[in-house]
Amino acid sequence: MNTEELRHVHNKIKIGFSGTAKTEFLKQADLDLCKEVGAEVARQGSVIVTGATTGSPLWAAQGCKEAGGISVGLSPAKNEEDHVTRWGLPLDFMDLIIYTGFEYAGRDLLFTRSCDAMIIGPGRIGTIHEFTISFEDGKPIGIMASDDWETDEVIKFIVEKSHRKDENQKVFFESDPKKLVAKLIEFASADKKGHL
Repeated sequence: MNTEELRHVHNKIKIGFSGTAKTEFLKQADLDLCKEVGAEVARQGSVIVTGATTGSPLWAAQGCKEAGGISVGLSPAKNEEDHVTRWGLPLDFMDLIIYTGFEYAGRDLLFTRSCDAMIIGPGRIGTIHEFTISFEDGKPIGIMASDDWETDEVIKFIVEKSHRKDENQKVFFESDPKKLVAKLIEFASADKKGHL
């Protein structure tokens, strides 16, 4: 990388991956899909950002790292010891972990606002929380569509009942990892050009 490229590395699109830390309700194929989405983020030249947790975000981070990408995590913990001992969270597959000390609700806000776009995978209430923050902030959001979990259907209902036509234009449902990441990059790149 030359000096000019190094100077503007901040222009890399940061894509958040939101999903469940508990995976008992998922099949191995679902976790493999999360891993493939993470790999696709790396292949398409973006950075993956997660909540530095277990489950589907960890699978996405692993996919990103195995594909040669950059993985950043935002932890609810106040430091590395707290992250591992109190919260029981992993250090694996992350280049950098930012320790927020704000527990889950506060971490969610910093996590979503650190991203240019969001991927919503299989999830529970925390994933819905991260979706609603991102939606309220008008971020591009790609929801992983699947017959195997209900997150996409719950979000479809929320979007339909939100009465927010403008924000809805950057929310889409996609089952193909390559298309999902490409569309997010397209939306996020347009947003960046609008304010740089």
